[in-house]
Amino acid sequence: MLVKLLEPLNVSDSLIEKLAEPIKQQGHEFVYYNEKTTDSAELAKRSEGADVIMIANNPYPSEAIDQNDNLKLINVAFTGVDHIGFAQAKNQDIMICNAAGYANQAVAELTIGLVLDLYRRIARGDKEIRADNYPGAFQGSEIKGKTVGLIGTGKIGMMTAHLFKAFGAKLVASDQSRKNPEATDLGIEYMELDELLIQSDIVSLHVPLLPSTQGLISKEKLELMKESAILINCARGPIIDNDALADALNEGRIAGAGIDVFDMEPPIPRDYKLLHAKNVILTPHVGFFTDEAMELRAEIAFNNTIAFLEGRPQNIIQR
Repeated sequence: MLVKLLEPLNVSDSLIEKLAEPIKQQGHEFVYYNEKTTDSAELAKRSEGADVIMIANNPYPSEAIDQNDNLKLINVAFTGVDHIGFAQAKNQDIMICNAAGYANQAVAELTIGLVLDLYRRIARGDKEIRADNYPGAFQGSEIKGKTVGLIGTGKIGMMTAHLFKAFGAKLVASDQSRKNPEATDLGIEYMELDELLIQSDIVSLHVPLLPSTQGLISKEKLELMKESAILINCARGPIIDNDALADALNEGRIAGAGIDVFDMEPPIPRDYKLLHAKNVILTPHVGFFTDEAMELRAEIAFNNTIAFLEGRPQNIIQR
C-alpha cells in the first residue's frame, strides 16, 4: 500500500524516518511532505494514489477525498476530527482514526496556567513592572479552596481534575454523556450544568465540538455564573458564544476568562469581540502544542497506520 504523510508533525525528520521504518519493512511505500499547505488543490495532488493518508489539524476538505478512489484510511494526528470531510469519507467507505490522548497533559497544564495567570495576573505584572510609571503591586487569588466546575470528564477533563485537586480545589462536574468512575473516586460531585455554573469559582471546558455542545455556554448560561468566577476554554471555540462572553467580561458579569480556542483558527480578525474584552487571557490554540505532546502524537499516528496495515485498525472514529 501507499502511505502518505501530507504535512509536518512538528517533530524531527529523523523521528519520522524511524517511525516510518516498520511500514517500509512490511513492503509498503511511504511518502512524506515536510512543508505545510492548506490549499485544497495541493492536498488533493499530494493525496493522489494513496491508500492511507496521514494529516494533522489542517483542514482536509471533501474535494481532496473525492479525487482519490484508492483512499482507505484518513489517519488524523490530532484529537479533534471536525476539520475532515466526514460525509464524503463515509460515502467512499473510508475509515477515519485519530490520535486521542497525546495532548492530555499539555492541555491540562495550559488550563492551570491560564487560571494562574488570571488569579495572579502574571502577564499583567510583567507588563507593569517594565512600565516607566509603575502603578504598584496588586492583590491576587489562590486556587486552594475554590470550587472548580469541569464540563466534561473524559481523559483531558480528568487530567485537569487531578491537577486542580493537587492545588486543594473542590471539584464538581457536569457531563452530558456519562459519569466517570474515576471522577467519583477523586471526590468529584456530579450535578446539572446550571447548578455547576451557579456554584463554581472556576469553570473549565473539556468537551468535544458536537451539535449538542455548540453554543453550550450561551448568554443565558453565562448569566448564571458568579461575578467573581472565571471561565477557561481549551476545548473548542464554538462551545461558547464568544460574543456573549465578551459582553459579560466588559460588563463585569464574570471576573475573567482564559481562552485558547476561537470560532476560527488564528489569526483572529481585528474586529473579533474577545480581542477587545476586559480581563481575558488569549492564547493562539497552543493547548496541545508541547515538545512532548508532538512526539507522542507522531508515535500514536504511526502506530495507527501500522495497525491498519496489519488488519487490526485502532482509534477508529468512523469505519
